[in-house]
Amino acid sequence: MAESGSLPVIVAVDGSVDSERALRWAGEAARLRSASLQVVHVWPYVTAARIADDDGTGDPVLDELRAQPLAWSLPDVQFRSLSGLTETQLPALGAEAQLLVLGSRGRGGFASLLLGSNGLACAAQSACPVVVVPRPDRGGAERGENGEALPPPLPQVTVGVDASSEEPGAIGFALTEARRRGARLKVVSGYSWPMLMPPAFEYVTAYATTQREYEGALGAELAGALAPHRARYPDVDVQVELRNADAAGQLVEASGESDLVVVARRRRRLPIGRRLGTVAHAVLLHAVCPIAVVPEDPEA
Repeated sequence: MAESGSLPVIVAVDGSVDSERALRWAGEAARLRSASLQVVHVWPYVTAARIADDDGTGDPVLDELRAQPLAWSLPDVQFRSLSGLTETQLPALGAEAQLLVLGSRGRGGFASLLLGSNGLACAAQSACPVVVVPRPDRGGAERGENGEALPPPLPQVTVGVDASSEEPGAIGFALTEARRRGARLKVVSGYSWPMLMPPAFEYVTAYATTQREYEGALGAELAGALAPHRARYPDVDVQVELRNADAAGQLVEASGESDLVVVARRRRRLPIGRRLGTVAHAVLLHAVCPIAVVPEDPEA
């Protein structure tokens, strides 16, 4: 496999407004990485005779995008037309990309849904990090005169980290993104108190000193997990927030003041394949800024 730095940023398009929004985001991501941009349209069925060439010529979706200014403002843009099932073709593109980008909804499905099946499939299965760009009408998003979401007043990348487990993929990705964007990194971690203690399933008595000790221990673990990454990027301003609160809720709240929210994909090795963890799933559904889902092992 090629090194991730030499791989393109791939964006999936289907002619919808959501995919055009994802294309603009992917174009900026390619610029920040000095990477090529690959614009891919997957036909949702296999035709008897291919209408488009492999480079997308003759594909009406790609032909329209090819004429847009974005295509000419980047030094290296390729167009690809594929045929097959989108839910299998799109996740497979992750093996060829350093970043896979798509909109939260496409032409298919129910417009009222917050996230399409393709976004979930890619986030759960792709070998590379996946960014889902949400619609600007999600609750809490501030919008400009053109109806698009406004950037936060100060550049910020937010990452969710479980203080009790290392997440090198998500932490490293988030710090790198913050550095690229000249942004502050906000590290969000949550815990539950009082705790349920098996097998009696009784709440621990919530003496304030006991909770402080527990939070202090978690804080030390969190600092240890962050230390090697912070040493690599000493110029990035890092703010750590450890609270007795639901992690997903904190991340959704922080998305209103963030350019990007980063979460780790909790892979469960089941016979039916990889699945998203509950935090990643909730953030994908409700965050108002773009969301990056990062594999636990970026090389896997």
